Amino acid sequence: MAAAEKTKKDVKDEEENDENAEPQPEKKGSKLKLIIIIAVVVVLLAGGGGAAYYFFFKAKATTGEKKPGAQEKPQVAVFWPMDPFIVNLIDNEGERYLKVVMQLELSDKMASDEVKLLSPKLRDTILDLLSSKTYKEMIDPLGKQRLRDEIAMRMNMNLKTGKVSKVYFTEFVIQ
Repeated sequence: MAAAEKTKKDVKDEEENDENAEPQPEKKGSKLKLIIIIAVVVVLLAGGGGAAYYFFFKAKATTGEKKPGAQEKPQVAVFWPMDPFIVNLIDNEGERYLKVVMQLELSDKMASDEVKLLSPKLRDTILDLLSSKTYKEMIDPLGKQRLRDEIAMRMNMNLKTGKVSKVYFTEFVIQ
């Protein structure tokens, strides 16, 4: 019987030790968290690798497919020189004159043929625009840039096949 009492006593001691001991964390829940974290990291790495492949290797593959004989020739700018313009500027303080010599950068050779045909109409359009300007507008650098833009816009309204890309002033004198 002493053995039976000892066993009961040992059982009680073990129960007390279990109550005093800290509870063990469940390993099943921590394994699940670890698996989820690993899965998310793998998905992110795969997505990043796929994006890198698409942007770097696919872009190089499409540019490498061009045939050497079919390369585009660099487009040469087509310039159209215009005769000088001399106009009176609007000014209350006295008479002011503006002399402008410009060249037009055209989109292609076809546009130069059209500009040649429409030259009187285009000159008239520019003369009307220049004579409507004041001295204060023309002395300002921003005013000159606006004038370039306005000339290009008005000329493009008259052109059908080509267009004026830029306007360059080769002479700009105010007296």
